[in-house]
Amino acid sequence: MAQTSGAPVEIAKPAPLWPVSVKGVLFVGREIVLLKNERDEWELPGGRLEAGEEPGPCLIREISEELGVDVKLGDLLDCWRYPVLPNKEVLIVTFGVQPLPSAELHLSHEHKALGRFPIAEIAGLPMPEGYRRSIRDWARRLGPRLGR
Repeated sequence: MAQTSGAPVEIAKPAPLWPVSVKGVLFVGREIVLLKNERDEWELPGGRLEAGEEPGPCLIREISEELGVDVKLGDLLDCWRYPVLPNKEVLIVTFGVQPLPSAELHLSHEHKALGRFPIAEIAGLPMPEGYRRSIRDWARRLGPRLGR
């Protein structure tokens, strides 16, 4: 607290500045597509929002770069703060993307592995709970359209 004219004034802390990572929930058939990162966690495809870039186009670009497929953007699913490492947080924004009936996916140099998993298996995978929440939400919203 600072003092001005005898009355205490509370000084506001600056707002945190975090990187923003835009991620997509993509099903191929009835399987969720996940990528293994350098921390040996499974994550959704996507990546960091660049200066001046909108979240939707960022996600479409990132999925094309990471998996070699073009997707259509679906609904905004979630937004949450993820403490990636001690003293390092990232703002995660997840979107559903339209499911692909089939696709030949290609692993980029950015990840260690590419996996396709039935939704029942995600509970046992090392990943942040926010990703599981988004996967389940998108599967519920897709309903009968999932797996066509």
